[in-house]
Amino acid sequence: MFNAKTKAPLSEVPLGSTTIIGVGTVINGNIESNNDIRIDGSLIGNITSKTKILIGTEGSVTGDIKCQQADVAGKITGKLKVTELLQLNGKSNVKGDIYAGKLQIDPSATFNGQCHMGANIVELNAEMGNVISG
Repeated sequence: MFNAKTKAPLSEVPLGSTTIIGVGTVINGNIESNNDIRIDGSLIGNITSKTKILIGTEGSVTGDIKCQQADVAGKITGKLKVTELLQLNGKSNVKGDIYAGKLQIDPSATFNGQCHMGANIVELNAEMGNVISG
């Protein structure tokens, strides 16, 4: 069913594809993607994406997140490194440090940690290029 002949290299995956981790799914391990990732289940591990990561209201991540944009409505325990816009929506709950180009937090969201914006993002952009390409 799954053999080397049918597996497309990461570079051949169509742009605009979204990886979805559904409600009730639990993944232990790291995820890397060139495309968007939506998590409505649970992930214990780190996530790296060249584009956007969305954590749904039922979603939870225990690990570090690195991406270009993030939209969080669920729970995160770990470090967030977002080169552009990070949105903490609804009753999202983040426990960990944030590094973001821009940050938007709803009044009902909870955030416990340090927030770094501005000059640190230049370093983050260089780091993201190394992590994703290397």
